[in-house]
Amino acid sequence: MSIARNTSRLLAAGVLGFGVSCVKDEAQCATLGYPPKELSAGVKKLPKWIQAGCGDKEYYCPEKNATFPADFTPDEMPDLTKHSNFMAEFLVKNPDVYQKYKDAKTPGGVTLAKCIKTGVDNPGHPMIKTCGIVAGDEESFSVFADLFEPIISARHNGYPRNAVHPTDMDINNVDNTKIDPSGKYVLTSRVRTGRSVRGIKLPPAIGFDERRELERVCVKGLLNLKGNLKGDYFPLHGSMSYAPKIGGMSEAKEDDLRKAGNLFQEPDSTLLLASGMGRHWPDARGIYHNDAKNFFVWVGEEDHLRIVSMQKGDNIKEVFSRFTSACEGVQKVLKSEGYDFMHNKHLGYILTCPSNLGTGLRAGQMLQIPKISARKDFKDICKKMGLQARGAAGVDSASVGGKWDISNADRLGKSEVQLVNIMIRGNSKIVRWEKMLEEGKAAEVEKEIKNL
Repeated sequence: MSIARNTSRLLAAGVLGFGVSCVKDEAQCATLGYPPKELSAGVKKLPKWIQAGCGDKEYYCPEKNATFPADFTPDEMPDLTKHSNFMAEFLVKNPDVYQKYKDAKTPGGVTLAKCIKTGVDNPGHPMIKTCGIVAGDEESFSVFADLFEPIISARHNGYPRNAVHPTDMDINNVDNTKIDPSGKYVLTSRVRTGRSVRGIKLPPAIGFDERRELERVCVKGLLNLKGNLKGDYFPLHGSMSYAPKIGGMSEAKEDDLRKAGNLFQEPDSTLLLASGMGRHWPDARGIYHNDAKNFFVWVGEEDHLRIVSMQKGDNIKEVFSRFTSACEGVQKVLKSEGYDFMHNKHLGYILTCPSNLGTGLRAGQMLQIPKISARKDFKDICKKMGLQARGAAGVDSASVGGKWDISNADRLGKSEVQLVNIMIRGNSKIVRWEKMLEEGKAAEVEKEIKNL
């Protein structure tokens, strides 16, 4: 059924009108062919193996060998000996931890099975090691601590259980080094992170009504932003949860945002589907962006919020300032509504995947550096400086024309300002080396690299 036809039916039913209302009643949703009881019209166009994860039930798809339950934990631990992820690696060596937690649940009802389902259903690849575990709520990290803590430590290259994570978002502490004085090498600068709202379950376990409450309170905070952050919220096409825009944004706007790399799409991997990220799609999900389209917030994707500040050129301090102002503005409204961001002294900001704990922050720049990046040891050089080099299309993609997305490698154990400064200092060296190579100063570059 088309969105236009759905809207006509809602008007006739009195759900829409001068005082616009979202579609609230589950019976109404079912009549319209919509979650939680039915799949949305857009989802019905997708392959069956994706549809299986976009309704109300946990992902179950024999075609993809995704059959591990999530609502209860089997007495017997599954065979994980051929899996390649941090969760499987730990449980194979410590099966007693599985037995310890198989009957445990968080106060919100999250089971061990819910947390490890994605790592069980997806054996992984020997060369690409994922965490293999997600949190269903904030309490998952404490209730299942004997499993999460070793995985967190392994993923973050050693992080003790008594460690304290520093938080610093003071713009005055950001390095003033000019990364690219010529304006020739840095194409764009970006800072992104995630945030979770305390008191609401995380995306793997969030309920239908709970997800709508998340959208409501987050959008209220976003619409309160002023100045260069002022903008509007656009639900995904087909969403019936947001009263001012029933049916969501147009398909044309959605396509434009995705082509520009500024919007997520439905989960199209078993990693995400088995994590529970696709349930009730596309309800209560969308994007906020400011009028200048250099600040974006994803609502209801893999984390409650994904916050991105970006612009052309090398002024990362300006990008970071916009980012911190937005976080403060949204948090202020959350507190007025009785909520707050999930955060603790040990793990910093709490997000769905253990890989993003701490700051969840990636401060990066797209660099045009064909000469220095032609070195076989280029990624190792970046690693020595605390950086990660990715191709222009993201993780594990190849570089095209010497374009590299270079960002901080760490997330946990260092503050936001520390990570931004690591990126600034590292990228300024890379830009300087590129310029020196253009000037025929290869020997000098080699000497500086050896002294890292």
